[in-house]
Amino acid sequence: MKILFLILILITSFPIFSMEPYLPETVTSQTSDKRLSFSSGIRVIFEDSKGNYWFGSHNEGVALFDGEKLTYFTIDDGLSDNQVRTIQEHKDGSIWFGTGKGISSLDGKKITNESPLDHQIGFESKPLNMPYIVNNLSQNLWFNAGNKPGFYKLEGQKLSYIKFPAKADSKRFNEFAVSGKIKSQNHYVWIPTYSAVLGYDGSRFQIIDDKSIEMTNSKSTLHVRSLLEDSKGNLWIGNNGIGVLLKSGDKIINFSEKNGLIHPESKGSGDKSPEGTLEHVFAIEEDKPGNIWFGDRDTGVWKFDGKMITNFSKKDGLTHNFVQTIYTDKKGVLWLGLTDGSVYLFNGRTFDRKFQ
Repeated sequence: MKILFLILILITSFPIFSMEPYLPETVTSQTSDKRLSFSSGIRVIFEDSKGNYWFGSHNEGVALFDGEKLTYFTIDDGLSDNQVRTIQEHKDGSIWFGTGKGISSLDGKKITNESPLDHQIGFESKPLNMPYIVNNLSQNLWFNAGNKPGFYKLEGQKLSYIKFPAKADSKRFNEFAVSGKIKSQNHYVWIPTYSAVLGYDGSRFQIIDDKSIEMTNSKSTLHVRSLLEDSKGNLWIGNNGIGVLLKSGDKIINFSEKNGLIHPESKGSGDKSPEGTLEHVFAIEEDKPGNIWFGDRDTGVWKFDGKMITNFSKKDGLTHNFVQTIYTDKKGVLWLGLTDGSVYLFNGRTFDRKFQ
């Protein structure tokens, strides 16, 4: 009996080591099984270098899926805000979150709310097709700055706030606030704002706005919510009201209008659109084969293979028609995040729900 008692003491006195997910030691986060509990919408999906998946919600924080279980982080665990707009990984392995009220980082031990330095850069006009300066900007991390007219840049360990010194139109709310994900590719950065798309080469900006685009409807204005530079160098600009614009070289066309995806009675505004239209585009992504995908607010997700356009919506099994984010992981799998908190994977023909 004494030997058995000693064995029990030894078992309960020493930890049993196991592979745990990337969690901060000081955070009392909540875990669950494979049922994702978000209901406020998935704004961002991200796969880190360890193969973990992160899901940022509209107002419920962030969830980490390690392949077996889900772990949640909120403002109670140190996040600067429960609205998580972007998730990125630093080269040192730390995970960075762009939220509605600031930037937070997770270094494996704790969550830190970061304080950026102020910096201001002037606009410089130049042609739309002018070559950019090569500055290896893709090595930096980029975040929106909430409702402030500018963005955050993380270069090494230095986080800076870069302010747009442009005069805003008082009639338009948050005209130069960043309205979607900042995309870095080919050594320069594209920044979506509510009234324009800004191209940034590390020192200068170019502006794509209402003045540089011929609008079919004179009452329509840009309201940019998403963008993508594809593998061919084309720039796709998703708007909340006027659909998708396509910039190829120095030419810009309305892709939605050209393909009959704008309703004849559309006002080019935020009004709800009927089935068969592509007018309110909150997400754009390119998959591994080179197809371009568009996530619409009212009509589901659309696939363009270069010739044909295919639509997937509630009639095809999705739980909601508002697709807030589209993401291609390292294996080439396409993910959807919907406004009701659902997550889907594309199986090559249709979409399967990941979490039930």
